[in-house]
Amino acid sequence: MHAKNVLFASLLTLSMASSVCASSLVATTDTLLGALAGSAEALSDATSSLRDTKVIRAARDDAASFVASAGTIRGVRLEAALLQLRPHYPDADDTRLAQAILAWTGS
Repeated sequence: MHAKNVLFASLLTLSMASSVCASSLVATTDTLLGALAGSAEALSDATSSLRDTKVIRAARDDAASFVASAGTIRGVRLEAALLQLRPHYPDADDTRLAQAILAWTGS
């Protein structure tokens, strides 16, 4: 009878230990996946920011032509930059945005 109790206690302990390990694995996995998702989102934001910077930097020559021609010359790079800037500055006209592109230092 004593051997049965010892065996039962041993099986119960092993069962509880495996349950704790499984819970620990789930918590660790959730934590790692959450951190990975946060990193991916931050990387995406940084990549978007870099892409925006490149588009605005590439539009400088077109912005200069636009301002110098009083709005007559509209290059495709300027149009791309204006598309990115308009949501952030809805009240600014194209000339103001082109002037801002020319004044922008990239920092």
